Amino acid sequence: MAQLFNDLARHYAPQWIVEGDIKACFDEIAHDWLLEHTPMDKTRLKEFLKAGYVYDKQLFPTERGTPQGGVLSPILANHTLNGIDKLMKESFVRERTGKGETYKRVKPKVNLVRYADDFIVTARTREIAEKVKEQVRGHVRERGLQLSEEKTVITSIEEGFDFLGWNFRKYNGKLLIKPSKKSQKRVYEKIRAVIQGNIGTTQDDLIRILNPIIMGWSTYHQGVVAKQIFSRLDDLIFRLLWKWARRRHPNKGRRWIKDRYWKTVGKNHWTFKDTLTLKRMADRKIVRHPPLKLDMNPYIDKDYFQKRHGRLLINRNLGMSTQHPKPATGKCPADACLYEA
Repeated sequence: MAQLFNDLARHYAPQWIVEGDIKACFDEIAHDWLLEHTPMDKTRLKEFLKAGYVYDKQLFPTERGTPQGGVLSPILANHTLNGIDKLMKESFVRERTGKGETYKRVKPKVNLVRYADDFIVTARTREIAEKVKEQVRGHVRERGLQLSEEKTVITSIEEGFDFLGWNFRKYNGKLLIKPSKKSQKRVYEKIRAVIQGNIGTTQDDLIRILNPIIMGWSTYHQGVVAKQIFSRLDDLIFRLLWKWARRRHPNKGRRWIKDRYWKTVGKNHWTFKDTLTLKRMADRKIVRHPPLKLDMNPYIDKDYFQKRHGRLLINRNLGMSTQHPKPATGKCPADACLYEA
């Protein structure tokens, strides 16, 4: 997320996006390619790839792919896809445009951001994006893989795209990253199912089930423009809990129900609380996610990773926000626009 913000936020950033997805990545990786190119003991690797798996007391052979859940599968999948960045760097260089005094070299602005088998590639024009798509298709085909035609699409940053639960889109030239609608719907449906399925559960037990869901989702999205979305989801959760309480006590009045399940904490008169207190997403502060310096080695630069880990713990556990002062012009610096909400 932080890397995509760096690639897309500025006014001269690339405008076209290739949303990539590998079809059944773990199931389709070619064994021959892995055995030829993986720098490890070939006998051990072949035994791992050909071992098969047991389900319901039956052995299933594995002629292609790596077993999902296998200890080597994630690193083998990454090893298979790692060449995409090198391919992009070699295939797309500065283009020469114009003649005479108007001569200049234009960057194709091709940047790759990948998480497991999902990836995003930026491009200056749609034509370059089409070339990127074909290059990646040929690259993964050599490894026995295919792009998912349904999920691999070319999109303008003005229209926006979803990636890893976030929506990336420019509004009047300004990039905002928000929790995607699919992610919001998914967490709401999960919370609703928990509340509706625990009518007979005590208030504390219900809070004990809901708090990890609320805190986990809000922590994941605390680095993007999510304050209004947090508040809206808190309101939806309140409505679900009110129905839960009314259903438990159909013969009681509203004031009795309110006094029984909602307490005053500070200035908030509607805190869902018994012995335990229900967490609110809106209480989660929006904090900057510290980008990772890719030239750092975790086995050598231990001080850097220890400091970064400490900062992440502070952000997640205490919700300490990082404020960015505005310059004298009154305009927000490019890298701080993400955090305006």
